[in-house]
Amino acid sequence: MDNMRNFVIIAHVDHGKSTLADRLLELTSSVEAKKMRPQFLDSMDLEQERGITIKMHPVRMIYHAKIRNPKSEIRNGLEFSASDLEFSDSEFILNLIDTPGHVDFNYEVSRSLAAVEGAVLLVDATKGIQAQTIGNLELAKQQGLVIIPVINKIDLPQARIEQTEKEIADLLKIDPSEIIRVSGKDGTNVEQILEAVVTKVPPPKAGGDPTSAQLRALIFDSKFDAFKGVIAFVRVFDGQIRKGDNIYLIQGKASSEVKEVGIFKPELSSVESLGSGEIG
Repeated sequence: MDNMRNFVIIAHVDHGKSTLADRLLELTSSVEAKKMRPQFLDSMDLEQERGITIKMHPVRMIYHAKIRNPKSEIRNGLEFSASDLEFSDSEFILNLIDTPGHVDFNYEVSRSLAAVEGAVLLVDATKGIQAQTIGNLELAKQQGLVIIPVINKIDLPQARIEQTEKEIADLLKIDPSEIIRVSGKDGTNVEQILEAVVTKVPPPKAGGDPTSAQLRALIFDSKFDAFKGVIAFVRVFDGQIRKGDNIYLIQGKASSEVKEVGIFKPELSSVESLGSGEIG
């Protein structure tokens, strides 16, 4: 799992999460150019119509890091220092969850934060820090997530870049140089976010032998499909999930058979199993 990173994008509504997610999908070649459309992860008609994210959507991306990457012996819980890093071109599995920004979906955001180790905190340079910026940040800090601060929309003439940078630095008590300046619209500096995810967000904690450990997983969202039935979005913490397994749902106090196991690339793609640390 050393080459795996799980993270979310959190922000106030309309600060550009879905547009940034589009650029990440493009950079990692997760979607063919001819199939790409704005707000690709917002698949509901209402999301496309209103331009906001309502349902969370996980996606698995493959990224070849270009700069310093953690050495293979680094494990979760250790801070990265210059001596712990080396230059290479390594392949990483990045599991992203795009979250809603509206206050009405706070519960959904909190569920997704429990499924990852890092969070990209996105702030609109034309608006600065707003209510859900702080609300989502507090939820992320409660989960002990690594925060990657990013200023978006730096391409706009009304952008207040330095002022917004100072607001974020004061809020997080960090040096302004740690904040990434990007334009989700034209892609400026967006790859720096992927590099920061690789070097700063720790890999998932190892959960022992996945073939023998008891399954422990979090269902952070679900949807109904007319052909497949209920599709549950899960993060596996221990053990593994395979087709045909009978799993026990603690909150529902019921057992259910797993009909299919898959990952989102971003469309659902069947796999043999999901192991510790994986999202699918």
